[in-house]
Amino acid sequence: MKALQFNVSAPRWLMAKMLGALMGRWVYYSSPLATIKYVDIPEPGLPSEKWVKVKTIYCGFCGSDLNLIFLHDSPTASPFTSFPCIIGHEFIGEIVEIGKEVRGVKKGDIVTVNPALGCAARNISPPCPSCSIGMPGNCENFAEGDIPPGMFIGICSGVNGGFAPSVVAPGNQVFKVSDVSNEWSVLTEPLSVGVQAVLNNMPEKSDKVLVIGGGVIGNMIVQAIRALDIRCSVTVIEPSPFHAELTGQVGADNLIVNENVFERTSEITGARIYKPMIGTEILMGGFNRIFDTVGNSSTLNMSMKILAARGTLSVVGISGDVKLDITPLWLKLQKVQGVYAYGLTTFKGKKREVFDISLELMKKKKVKLDNLVTHMFRLEDYKEMIKVNMNKGKHKAVKTVVSFI
Repeated sequence: MKALQFNVSAPRWLMAKMLGALMGRWVYYSSPLATIKYVDIPEPGLPSEKWVKVKTIYCGFCGSDLNLIFLHDSPTASPFTSFPCIIGHEFIGEIVEIGKEVRGVKKGDIVTVNPALGCAARNISPPCPSCSIGMPGNCENFAEGDIPPGMFIGICSGVNGGFAPSVVAPGNQVFKVSDVSNEWSVLTEPLSVGVQAVLNNMPEKSDKVLVIGGGVIGNMIVQAIRALDIRCSVTVIEPSPFHAELTGQVGADNLIVNENVFERTSEITGARIYKPMIGTEILMGGFNRIFDTVGNSSTLNMSMKILAARGTLSVVGISGDVKLDITPLWLKLQKVQGVYAYGLTTFKGKKREVFDISLELMKKKKVKLDNLVTHMFRLEDYKEMIKVNMNKGKHKAVKTVVSFI
């Protein structure tokens, strides 16, 4: 079967980075050094009787897929990946084969998948501390066990991702999507990122919240706040007027689009602006909670300077090495926390899987998803999909999806 395969080695990484800087980003997807290729792979079999096989219907293209293709990720995570791998972790499909030890699903069920490859998927017992509390996305054994290294389906050489007609997944990590349209349910994974981020940094009604980035994840964070009936003030920083307006339609109170962030923050929060002898301003006061979906040096340094005393910065975006001025951290007693993946959480007094919460919000139409899947592609048209994702503002693209139907 045909699939999208990512592959890189240290020498090719260096060569591609050098040529990419000189000749443009086409090097990464349309040259002899391309990191992503359209290849033939064998049909996958079940790794064990605890897995299921899924016939892919849709697979979403994530910003992390784009970062992977263009080699923007930090090499620090490389021990927990393995190549070549078939990318794609935001997928839905129909169950076509079930291991004998799987319960709760049947052939023909339409499901989405928590793609984490934690201890259970790796047949490791006893589970690590993260997996023991239901958070396989933060497993300590990503490079151990019965399958090759890989934090999730899509960056593991032993388990192909959703940019292929068939994929296998741990049976205890599939979630039925009945009563939710297939186009909506392909957004379960990114919505779960937003829901988990908000649950981990829950705003109070009186808080002033900032979301940096109005793309898919930023939009999902705004929607999660509103879907969870949190009536706090929400501001979004987004350079694209198109994407900013979409966040306004789903609950953002204030939009900062190509404006002076420090001045607008002062207007919105009442913070006071101070100018150092050298460098950018710093605010006393500011936003109580910030969700940074970009996560580079520029946005993180800005976040800490406009975050209020005792405020919390959730780092949702994944980037490479960053350089930080940590003065605001100690000066204002701030908290900086990572956001990655999803799992079991306490919701309304009960233990729930975040994927289940997200599907419930979709079913009850507490989130607005009908205008977020903007582009559909065939798998063989992946180069055009990459080009669209390189300039989403120009193409008015939000979520791009490969269709197998």
